[in-house]
Amino acid sequence: MNYETTVQADGGEYSSNKLDVDVPTTQGRRKLWTVIGILIAAVAAAALAYFLVTGGTTEVADDREEQGASITVVSPGQATIAGEIVATGTLAARRELPVGVDGAGGKVVAVYVDAGSWVRQGQPLAAIDRSVQNQQAASAAASVEVADSDARLAQANLDRALQLVERGFISKADVDRLTATRDRAVAQVKVAQAQLNQIRASNSRLTITAPASGLVLERNTEPGQVVSAGSGALFRIAKGGEMELMARVSETDLAKLSVGVEARIVPVGSEKTFAGQVWQVSPTINPQDRQGIARIALPYAPELRPGGFASATISSGTVVATVLPESAILSDSDGSYVYVIDSDNKARRQPVKTGLVTNNGIAVTEGLDGTEAIVERAGGFLTPGETVRPKRADQGEG
Repeated sequence: MNYETTVQADGGEYSSNKLDVDVPTTQGRRKLWTVIGILIAAVAAAALAYFLVTGGTTEVADDREEQGASITVVSPGQATIAGEIVATGTLAARRELPVGVDGAGGKVVAVYVDAGSWVRQGQPLAAIDRSVQNQQAASAAASVEVADSDARLAQANLDRALQLVERGFISKADVDRLTATRDRAVAQVKVAQAQLNQIRASNSRLTITAPASGLVLERNTEPGQVVSAGSGALFRIAKGGEMELMARVSETDLAKLSVGVEARIVPVGSEKTFAGQVWQVSPTINPQDRQGIARIALPYAPELRPGGFASATISSGTVVATVLPESAILSDSDGSYVYVIDSDNKARRQPVKTGLVTNNGIAVTEGLDGTEAIVERAGGFLTPGETVRPKRADQGEG
């Protein structure tokens, strides 16, 4: 405060000339108290709001901080899964019959079928010239007639000798000699007949016939071609028209297969699916690629062409396992794993072994029983021991 006074020189009374202080009025004091009241009310409202949010204690806020992020978890249990093995392979005739020359051979004079033709057992496929062989057959037939005549003559001589021996005109030794002559003539007939049959059988081979009914896959000869037993297969026939897929299967999957299991085949270039059945499982494994062959029998269809490529989905029984979405399963250098939330809401790493891949997810064959609270997604952002707020996939926060 700054007071300024004036004192008279003659010793008169003291008097205040000026007071340099702003003294608030009654109205000013009222405004000041109003502002202070508003501030107090604002502070009280903020405190009340904090109380309602936290429940009145700082411990709840600390607990909420410790719970961490909200994480969706699932407990899928276990399910029965139809096992499937996917493989690829080459189409082929289930029983392919190579047909060639079975004999001396010669020049092809006629071909009766073409590739893609259906034939029956014994049906002629081609004919080889047999003009020389026919002459040989005629000669052999004539030899049979000559031998037969000699045999009849020898028999007649023996019959006459037997009549004379009773009268004593011919000795017993003459009869024995005539008997031997007759036997030799009869044997000669048999030799000539055998030679004729041999020539006829050889000639019959000059007509190439189908060994069984089926579909002609290849025709490798034309009229005028000279063929022999070393010419290779002139025709290839799929017996009964039956086909197969020679599916290449890993060593592990091959052990799961057995004869009779069903398979679905889709040839390359076709969207049609064919039903087949495994009829043979390879007893050996290729040491280079550790694979074996599962032979899948297929009925005839125009889309199934030998030499073509196809994929197969083979049934391999059923397994009981936990099925998880792909997002739940993580992997690193130590293998596959999932995050399981324990009773303290802490994330725990759980190693697992995966199996079949289905439309519903991936089967876990080892490491889980399905009752655990398993992190459904975003597990890659967790660390072992981290506290989270678990939320069931079909419920609210836990």
